[in-house]
Amino acid sequence: MYHILHEMKNERNLVPAIEWAREKSDDLEKRGSNLEFELGKVQFVWLFVGKQLQKGRPNLYGGRQHALEYARQELSHFRPRHLREIQQLCGAIAFTPHLRQSPYRRMFLNSDAWDELATSFTKEFCALLGLSADSPLYIAATAGAIALPHFSKLQEIMKEKRTEWTTKHEIPVEIPLPPSYRFHNIFVCPVSKEQTTDKNPPMMMPCGHVVAQETLVNLSRNTRFKCPYCPNESHPRDAMKIYM
Repeated sequence: MYHILHEMKNERNLVPAIEWAREKSDDLEKRGSNLEFELGKVQFVWLFVGKQLQKGRPNLYGGRQHALEYARQELSHFRPRHLREIQQLCGAIAFTPHLRQSPYRRMFLNSDAWDELATSFTKEFCALLGLSADSPLYIAATAGAIALPHFSKLQEIMKEKRTEWTTKHEIPVEIPLPPSYRFHNIFVCPVSKEQTTDKNPPMMMPCGHVVAQETLVNLSRNTRFKCPYCPNESHPRDAMKIYM
C-alpha cells in the first residue's frame, strides 16, 4: 500500500494503483466502491493536460489524443454507471485550451484531486483487509469516548441496584458504535443471549442452526438432543465449529 501511495503522491504515477484496483475489481464492486473509475478519471485528466510521463512507463503518453485513446480503452466498460462523467471528460476537448473558463474547470483543475484520491485508495485498501484507514490510537480513543456515557449510566444503575459487574471478559451492555468502527464479525447465541468467544465458539448443528458451544453442551448432556429451533435431533459430535 505504501509503495502505491508513494508512486501516486510523489511520482504522479497511477499505474500501480490502477493495476491493484483491477485485481480487486470484484471486491470493490461488492462494496459499491467507485475507486477504480476515480483512478481512471484522474489518469485521463493527467494525460489530457499534457503531462509527459517519466521514462520506464511506455504504455501511456501525455496529450489530448492519447487521453481520448485511454478513455476508449480503459473507461468504456464504466459507461453503464458513469456515462455522464465520461461524457464530461471527453466533452472538455471542445474548450481546449480555455479549460479555466469552461464548465469542466473543477474537474480538470482540482488541486486537491491527488490527495482526495490517495485518501480514497487508503480507505478502500484497508477496508478490504478489514482494517480502519484511521490511526489505531484515534479509533481506540474515539470508541472509548462513545462508550464512556454508557458505562457511566451502567455504573449508576448497578449502584442503585447494589449489583456488580460479574462478567470477566465481556461488556455487560451493548455499545452502539457506528458501522465504520466494526471490524470483526460477532455472534450472539440465540439461546443464552451471550456473545461467543474463542473459548465458547459458535457451533452449527446438522440442521443448520447455530448456538454457542456451552449452550450445545447444556442442551445435549453428551447425548442426542432436539434443536431448540426445529424438530431435528442430532448428537453434539455432529456439530461443526464456525470460525469468524
